[in-house]
Amino acid sequence: MKQNASVELFHYWNRLRDGRPAPKRTEVEPAEIKGLLADTFILERDTRGEAVFRLAGTRLCAAYGRELKGFSFASLWRARDQKLLKRMLDAVFADSSVVVVSFDGISGNERSLSFELVILPLDNTGEGARGLGLITACERPYWLGADPIVDANISCAQIFDPSREPVTLRQSSTPQAEEPSTFNEDSSQILGSGQHPIAKRVGHLLVLDGGRTE
Repeated sequence: MKQNASVELFHYWNRLRDGRPAPKRTEVEPAEIKGLLADTFILERDTRGEAVFRLAGTRLCAAYGRELKGFSFASLWRARDQKLLKRMLDAVFADSSVVVVSFDGISGNERSLSFELVILPLDNTGEGARGLGLITACERPYWLGADPIVDANISCAQIFDPSREPVTLRQSSTPQAEEPSTFNEDSSQILGSGQHPIAKRVGHLLVLDGGRTE
């Protein structure tokens, strides 16, 4: 987790949960994260079990050139990565895991921009499964918001259990020693909790545990 906005949201969420697996949705106060709201979203599972946007910030919607409320979260990603996204969301909703993803967003005019995604679980007692998330651009090029992002390609993904293992935080404005990447260029593995691979990139295919491919 490298982007300042991701780190700030994680610290806020971690303070709210206060040692619990996740904070309650009603504990999240928008006024306390007002500087992040434009890039923040809330996901929920619909009656089909699909993760959809319940809410999405204005800058996030502008980056994708549409109002995201009600849209499938997986629909933002190319087909080969959707299986992995759904598995990671299962970990957020069912196991109160934290997901961090680095990806390249591709615009309609084939411009590329790096983004960081973080999804944090919310206590769903008495409600449907929900997650609090943020997508932040690593840079702010002039065309972002005018040339919509239409595709996305995952370059790095990791799942953490914040109750059992530390989440590596590195704010982009603070120079530090290079941290181990969660995307191993030699094995092309996308790692899960405890550094165990949940998927492996083989050429243009994403091979999931169990031998199935997407």
